[in-house]
Amino acid sequence: MNIQVSPSPIPNSNAVSLTSMLDRDDYLTGLLNQVTAIKIEGWLQELRQSAANWVRHSIIPTTREEEWRFTDLSSLRKVQFNLETVNYESLEFDILPEAANSRLVFVNGVYAPELSAVSDLPSGIVVSNLAGLPAVEQEGVQQYLAQAEGAQEVFTALNTAGITDAAVVWVKKNVVVETPIHLVFISAVGETATISQPRCLVVAESGSQVTLVEEYTNRQDAKSAKEEVCLTNAVTEIWVGDNADVSHTRVEQEGAEAFHIGKTAIAQARDSRYTCHAITLGAKLSRHNLEILQTGEQTQTTLNGLTIISGKQLSDTHSAIALNYPHGTSDQLHKCIVGDRAHAVFNGKVFVPKLAQLTNASQLNRNLLLSSKARIDTKPQLEITADNVKCAHGATVSQLEDDEIFYLQSRGIDENDARKLLINAFAAEVINQIPIPSLREILLNTVNNLKSLTNE
Repeated sequence: MNIQVSPSPIPNSNAVSLTSMLDRDDYLTGLLNQVTAIKIEGWLQELRQSAANWVRHSIIPTTREEEWRFTDLSSLRKVQFNLETVNYESLEFDILPEAANSRLVFVNGVYAPELSAVSDLPSGIVVSNLAGLPAVEQEGVQQYLAQAEGAQEVFTALNTAGITDAAVVWVKKNVVVETPIHLVFISAVGETATISQPRCLVVAESGSQVTLVEEYTNRQDAKSAKEEVCLTNAVTEIWVGDNADVSHTRVEQEGAEAFHIGKTAIAQARDSRYTCHAITLGAKLSRHNLEILQTGEQTQTTLNGLTIISGKQLSDTHSAIALNYPHGTSDQLHKCIVGDRAHAVFNGKVFVPKLAQLTNASQLNRNLLLSSKARIDTKPQLEITADNVKCAHGATVSQLEDDEIFYLQSRGIDENDARKLLINAFAAEVINQIPIPSLREILLNTVNNLKSLTNE
């Protein structure tokens, strides 16, 4: 059974006026012209051209489409974005001690060798930008880059159409990498609205093991008096070979005026294990499509997600797990903490076709609303045709309990600190599962310092 894991790239069939259709095409064409301005040669240009042709026949999604009905991109369409190169030598970011010499840094999608460090890596692993790979290794990359399911989704295709470089992590057969790999993607915002399109390819061959941290952050130009707008359109493809083990932490903490659209596509072969910790803290509007395709039996998939937003932020997480073979196991927990007038969206799909007998799948979305004006739209979804499976899903929406706050106050803790303790405990269930101690500490401190979450 062939399952389309990602949202269909076919434009919405609902009737729209010719004028609005032309407007959308014009805007998307403008973005396409920006990201394809730099020309390259060889197989990568052919890949880019094929994706560009698809984009020219696509439209930016609207709320008329089911997969986007809670996420309105009209504010994005009001901004004219430009490719911008910056002087990145003075940029600062958090260096994880565990990955001090095993990191790649990209600024506005461009590899920054002066900020990167890959000297602390064992033999059997390649961590490099695509342009820096020898020709023989680039031939291997061709078999995987832009080959994941859902490559025709409009933002994924736009990213592919503009590829000039990418972060590449390739772990050879039976190699166990103890050192975590830190991939940092910085959007350096100048005096104009900036678009960047980070690309990441991870290949874990059979029997290998690797831990990844994928981080998205902003850096503002010091000369700019106000925070400028930027768009990050990121795509990560992860190929997990037979009996391989990939632990993946994704952190998005971009600025208050940022738009972030991300795609993570994973293919899991027989007996493989994939764990994702997806943390969303930043951006004015963010959307993360997390898509897992099982390509062999007895896979284990663990997805932990945490979204913390306030103000007028909108954060949308769409996940899809296609368990196409028997004996697969998936366990998903996604938690949202929503304050002020913020709006969180969770849509999680699990597909279990008839072939996937003896599947064990669970999915839970837990939400904490901190304000009477905060909003959550949640839709956990199972589509099962197999008859010998164990599957469950559910969603909860709650607020901080007055009796819990009163109990803490009776122990001498003021109201704000009591609320903060309860919020931190709710978030810690996900953060404490991240395997890198320094990153856990950074995230726990970040949550603890979010003052906007302690008062309505």
